[in-house]
Amino acid sequence: METKREKYELLCTQVQELVRGEDNMTGVLANVAAALHDAFPEVFFWTGFYLVRDGVLQLGPFQGPVACYRIPYGKGVCGSAWKKRHTLIVDDVEQFPGHIACSSLSRSEIVVPVRGIHGEMIGVMDIDSKELCSFDKTDQEYLEKIAAIVADFVNNLYFCTSKT
Repeated sequence: METKREKYELLCTQVQELVRGEDNMTGVLANVAAALHDAFPEVFFWTGFYLVRDGVLQLGPFQGPVACYRIPYGKGVCGSAWKKRHTLIVDDVEQFPGHIACSSLSRSEIVVPVRGIHGEMIGVMDIDSKELCSFDKTDQEYLEKIAAIVADFVNNLYFCTSKT
């Protein structure tokens, strides 16, 4: 049986291949969300992206049940990760002040920032679990690597001077 680290190592390689040579941001984010979701089906209940648009986080590609369309800056786990500009691991979302319950089945959550070329926040990667205490430092380490791969893709797509 593969360890969590081995699954994540394979997933990082898969995500690098998913972004290679692509110019379809929606498609890439959808496939990355699907790859994440499928890698840990016993843990990942909702997996996806919220993107900074018009001063709020707007729902992007995801896997799982329906989700909130917009999350304000500093609100809920996603908005708090956006404001704090770092990964948040929440063992029990019901204990998180101001938690936004897009699904009553979510019990724990990890939210990882996705940064632009100049360090600005372009979105967050959000993963929910139906179980308490589902995420740890290993998840954080590898999900931050995956968020960096996604950020590089987005930055190259929008800021690479060789694109016409």
